[in-house]
Amino acid sequence: MNCVMNLDSVVAVIAQQFPNRAIDVRQVRDNEVHCEIAADALAAFALYLRAERGLELWLMAAQDCREFEACFRVHYLFVHQAANWFVHATVRLAQESPTVESLALFSYPASRFEREMFDLLGIVAAGHPDPRPLVRHGFWPADYFPLRQDARVPDFNDDGRPFPFGEVRGEGVYEIPVGPVHAGVIEPGHFRFSVLGETIIDLKSRLYFTHKGTEKLFEGHEPKDRVELAERISGDSSVAHALAFCQAVERATVTPVPDRAKFIRVVLLELERIYNHINDFGAIANDTGFAVAHAHCLRLREQLFRLNQEIAGSRLLRGSLCVGGVQVDLGNAADISRRVDAVVKDFDEVVELTLANTLVVDRLRGTGRLAREIASDHCVLGFVARGSGIDIDARRDHPFAAYDRLSFRVPVFEAGDVEARTLARVEEVRESAGLVRQAAAQLPEGQLRSVVPDAPGDAAAFSVVEGWRGAVSHWIWMRKDQRLGRVKIVDPSFLNWHALSYAVLDNIVPDFPLCNKSFNQSYSGNDL
Repeated sequence: MNCVMNLDSVVAVIAQQFPNRAIDVRQVRDNEVHCEIAADALAAFALYLRAERGLELWLMAAQDCREFEACFRVHYLFVHQAANWFVHATVRLAQESPTVESLALFSYPASRFEREMFDLLGIVAAGHPDPRPLVRHGFWPADYFPLRQDARVPDFNDDGRPFPFGEVRGEGVYEIPVGPVHAGVIEPGHFRFSVLGETIIDLKSRLYFTHKGTEKLFEGHEPKDRVELAERISGDSSVAHALAFCQAVERATVTPVPDRAKFIRVVLLELERIYNHINDFGAIANDTGFAVAHAHCLRLREQLFRLNQEIAGSRLLRGSLCVGGVQVDLGNAADISRRVDAVVKDFDEVVELTLANTLVVDRLRGTGRLAREIASDHCVLGFVARGSGIDIDARRDHPFAAYDRLSFRVPVFEAGDVEARTLARVEEVRESAGLVRQAAAQLPEGQLRSVVPDAPGDAAAFSVVEGWRGAVSHWIWMRKDQRLGRVKIVDPSFLNWHALSYAVLDNIVPDFPLCNKSFNQSYSGNDL
């Protein structure tokens, strides 16, 4: 989908609608409008963009600029899904008691971003309806804001205070606490169920037990030296996060990516999508007790891991991307396509065998239903959204790499249950195999990477990539010395995790693992 909006008119209308409140309104790059908004006009501006222009808040990035400008900045990225254009607005806040208007009353993503913003930078969102901590755990000192430039890691002492979960009361209602430590090797998360009989009537989730300061680790480094870190944000999305980071830097530095590299990026991203969806299909089947499907899916994932190893020297495709292009070539692209087709043909047989089992289908159908309205309100992403009837996919809506030269279908299902999310994965595997086939057939000759020029000082840029879980977004700010001053990362898990609490309502407790696996969100991608 190409940009169809005349952004000159958008620039003029914004300046006209917000005289003296919208400053330096201008078009940047091909599909972005940038401006600075007065802090007291922010809510009116956001509501105007939604009601009159059809844009929704996509990302918020707060920044400590006191070192060179004696202020804080908050950046807002609004997106128009249908026409592929963005508005990037910046608000400057006083360095003493920085406060901004809350957008949480009409935007769920804003609610999450604003809570995170206070925990990490101490910026208050005035009027927020739920100011409880999000990232911050009980033993953080009250004056510790880790993303401030002058932050020093204090001594942490857990005083034993419990997190203020909302309680559900009533006759016969009881709580089941699960986690944060779980069986196996999964990462920590605390789930608190309120249950009546066997029926779940409420679920509260508590994450961020593995908060690692990932965004802080980017600061002060040259972009080329931080691709490796981007790959490790969420291990099963190594390509998606590395590609989002590289593309953001390429936009900031106006780096042209060679055509061959663009097609190779498509292949790498689709290989990542295929092995994850196949693995998830098997895990979902296993949670119904159909272990044979899980065994076969693990076998097929292993074949893809070995193919990844041959291509990139890494089973998770790490080290394959760089700013300006790619580090690896495909060798015999036709053979790679043939091997992927063989795996997917084998997978189709596993799917047919699994879905012919009425006991499996009975467990999937109607379980963990996420209504479209709730999914839309929470701005969920990826196969979770598409399983609830929301037709979004960044590969089509905001084309990147070589996707604008390839054809594919975005599978959408209406039921919103575990079955719909499972079938979405199956169809996406088939579409991904077709994309690998097309990219291999059209792979042009040419260079693998371009030289990266210097970025203009104080430059901000972003990138959106459709990872296998959904849209992965990276926003970066480049300092004048060509080093990274701020990197904001949004994994789809940041928005999708909370929607799980609605999907499990009115289900029985034993079905929670099945509901959870059908979402399969990343702890690490969320707990930055």
